[in-house]
Amino acid sequence: MQRSQTSIFSVKPPFKRQQPAKKSTASRQSTVHTHSFSPLWLVAREPLVNELIGELKLLQNELIDMPDLHRELFFSRSRVSEVRQAFWETIRRGEERLHQLSGLLGQSLLQHYQMESVVIGEIDTTGERFSISQNISEKELYASTDLDLGNRQLGKLRFFDGRTWSGAGLVANVVEYLPTQSNPFNIHRIISRIKAEEEIWNKVVDEIFDLDNLVKRDKTLCHLSRYVKDIFGIKLVVGNQSDVHRLQDFLENLAWEEATLKKFKLDKIPDCKRMTMVEKKDYLSRETRKQSGWEALKSVVHWGDKTFEIQIQPLRNFLRERELLTRESHDSFRAHREQIRQQISQQIPLFGFYRELLRWLFQSPESTPPTYHGLTLHLID
Repeated sequence: MQRSQTSIFSVKPPFKRQQPAKKSTASRQSTVHTHSFSPLWLVAREPLVNELIGELKLLQNELIDMPDLHRELFFSRSRVSEVRQAFWETIRRGEERLHQLSGLLGQSLLQHYQMESVVIGEIDTTGERFSISQNISEKELYASTDLDLGNRQLGKLRFFDGRTWSGAGLVANVVEYLPTQSNPFNIHRIISRIKAEEEIWNKVVDEIFDLDNLVKRDKTLCHLSRYVKDIFGIKLVVGNQSDVHRLQDFLENLAWEEATLKKFKLDKIPDCKRMTMVEKKDYLSRETRKQSGWEALKSVVHWGDKTFEIQIQPLRNFLRERELLTRESHDSFRAHREQIRQQISQQIPLFGFYRELLRWLFQSPESTPPTYHGLTLHLID
């Protein structure tokens, strides 16, 4: 993609510490991305997105250090459009890697399987939830995003609530790899999923404010750290806890042959022969399981120039989790998660402003811009 040379946004008056910041671009970027396996590393490695995050981080520092100085921000409409396109190109590449890794795991662990797109929807007029499944081919899987797959399925449906017909909104959409024969690891299904758009943009703000470390350092926020999630994930559902540990040991030593990688068009992609374990957390024992009762062995892995979260979960716990997702009680979980971000916004108003700023820039630029003390926003051609 051809990129213009103008800045994504400009500030009047300019940053007071702009020259020292330019002295070490790498240093400034390292402030935003504290380590290589940040939850947003796949976004940050796109230069345009990295530029925006870096500039917003610099602006954040200025607003905190000099809160009484009024500034005007001029965002370039064309440059913002370029950033959004670059962002989604990066996400699309990451989603493709997610499907490739899921396919490799399906072939190695299941050998024989079929794929289904599973959509959980919510009826517009009643709020009632439902799930539908549809067989999907590899060609269909790679031809569009998971979000498009889910919305396309829901777009075909109308629901009668007793008075009128209405459509349904998308709650979640996953791709499932279902074994058609028994397998050595007692795997019932492999599931791939990607975060929704709003959650991804929340990640950008989390990264700018280094929220993961913030909630761990602040005693009033430390209980919120579990809400910082990864963007791409794979879940492997097995029979019982002994199967979980057996499968984890196998995955840590799994390596793919050249011929297998070539089948998935991965033979020329670096770091695809094996998964590199970054961290592992055990939530299976009574002492370590979450208060909600959620159980799994969770790993973060680096593979094929991307980072993924892999969960191995016993079948009984998975079925309980799926039931919660399709019940109204899951609404309270989602509402609680949003309340947590609102709580942080109350303690750190600039955090809330940045959430509104990114939503305005990338989702509704024609709406009224958000407000913050000492700032005036403009979107220009």
